[in-house]
Amino acid sequence: MKPASLFLLPALLSSLLFFGCSKTESPTPFPEVGEPYAITRGPGEHLLANYFGINAWSSDGRYVCALGIDFSGRLAEQTDTAIVALVDLEDSCRYIPISRTTCWNFQEAAMFHWLPWQEGLCAFNDCREGRFVTVLLNWKTGEERILPRPISAVNASGEWAVSINYARLRLCRPDYGYAGDGQDPLKSEVWPESDGLWLMNLKTGEERLILSIAEARNLMPEITSDDGLAYFCHTIITPDASKVFFLARTVQDFNAQLSTRGYVYKWDTVSLTINTDGTNLRRCFPDRWQGSHFNWKDNETLVVTARWDGGECWAHTVFKVGEEQSVRHLAPGIMDWDGHCVFSPNGKFISSEGYWNKDGYRSWVLLRLEDEAIVSLGRFHVPDEYKEQYSRCDLHARWRPDGRQMAFNSVHEGSRQIYLRNVNWK
Repeated sequence: MKPASLFLLPALLSSLLFFGCSKTESPTPFPEVGEPYAITRGPGEHLLANYFGINAWSSDGRYVCALGIDFSGRLAEQTDTAIVALVDLEDSCRYIPISRTTCWNFQEAAMFHWLPWQEGLCAFNDCREGRFVTVLLNWKTGEERILPRPISAVNASGEWAVSINYARLRLCRPDYGYAGDGQDPLKSEVWPESDGLWLMNLKTGEERLILSIAEARNLMPEITSDDGLAYFCHTIITPDASKVFFLARTVQDFNAQLSTRGYVYKWDTVSLTINTDGTNLRRCFPDRWQGSHFNWKDNETLVVTARWDGGECWAHTVFKVGEEQSVRHLAPGIMDWDGHCVFSPNGKFISSEGYWNKDGYRSWVLLRLEDEAIVSLGRFHVPDEYKEQYSRCDLHARWRPDGRQMAFNSVHEGSRQIYLRNVNWK
């Protein structure tokens, strides 16, 4: 793989001054991003224990969360147990199993989160006594506590979590839900009033429904078939726990899709935000813009990949809640693809990596927000055996909170493993 290189394409050059740099100003230097190196190895395969953009490092930067698995090529079932583990970066990448879980998938893993309010404390999803729950584990002491709902997102302080129905999600997006009977999917209710977006206090276990699926109906795509289903997925909470971004989706002809292909393959999406007190439910975009990947820069500003103007073109967009009419289209004509977009900790760059192209390679880039200049962070090959829909290996990159490392999953060396890259800021 070639070292990272800077390229400014002709279509981009004309916009440099418009997006923030005068002739006398020097833009923020790009960081030097080092070559990838694996921190896990066989036997077996490994992935980061949570979704893209979520912190994987302990507060001292020594440990990285991992999930150990022993198969690929299919969905995870309720009988498939994964190992929840840590990789000790200061002890030759020693692999430390700390627990097990049956609530996991190849995309979001077990939604592991570090909880900074107690040393050694982490949270992840599991099925206990027949229920999907959150496990709070102090891996240093072994002390464990169970909370009543699985986590979908956690705020920066580790106090507040968002929860959704992972059994319902399994019906509509099997690669993101959990198998088994740990939650009632409410399959017979198209617009349930008793389920939707939950807020849970990780210190007390207190939980409350802040938005039912029925309450969001007027902002969601209409269901015109006799056999439909509406659901929420893909949540992210602001650092101060004041707002949640999430995707709301509807499925037409649910059972017909299942009988045709065995899974749901078509849905309609809207991107929504809401205050965690249940107020100010807002659409992020007009009709047909949809939404796919996302990240908070701060407590107001989002990057979201969406279909620009409701067309076929995916775009990286940036906007503030309450100022959605002023959405910014990043590097039009160049960044027009659906990527896992993540702000750098200093908020000045966006890392984004997408899906494999016709040659089987994934591209990864770093965009500078000041002028929309772009650095290539490399291309990563995906062998055919890792292109299966439900067990695919997306890079799912994320930054260490201090910006000094990046972590990602990859199969470019022949098996699914976890990689780090060191980052040097000039």
